[in-house]
Amino acid sequence: MKILVDADACPVTIRDILYRTSKRLQISVVLVANQSIRTPDSKLVTAVTVGDGADVADDRIVEMLDAGDLVITADIPLAARVVEKDAIAIGPRGERFDANSVQGRLAARNLMDQLRSAGMETRGPKPLGKKDIREFSNELDRTVTRLLKKSRQSDELRD
Repeated sequence: MKILVDADACPVTIRDILYRTSKRLQISVVLVANQSIRTPDSKLVTAVTVGDGADVADDRIVEMLDAGDLVITADIPLAARVVEKDAIAIGPRGERFDANSVQGRLAARNLMDQLRSAGMETRGPKPLGKKDIREFSNELDRTVTRLLKKSRQSDELRD
């Protein structure tokens, strides 16, 4: 199991939580971005820089993704692609994207895009707050625990 991060828009606070989780649980974290990203000195944390362009980072994340992996992203279309590959995505506010939730969120996102295209002004997301960070951290712990348990059970069945 690995954690892939849509790092271009991932807040530093969220990346710091991921680095601590990686160290504590010995889980690989891969940051994918269109720009160079500084990472801690760790064999478990790597950064992949991709070229500029729409969805280039998203495409690379999907290429690297295996079933049972975790992706950190606020990008709803990417989250939908992650779910299609039998993986889970979490947003930086702690929202979990899975087969039960991602289609509704994708439909809402598409509606907002249509409204903006028609000239309606919509607000962007509010700044990340302490509650959001706490919810992200809690959801990360729950999800990683569940995925690690599932991974261990699969390993035991193979042995």
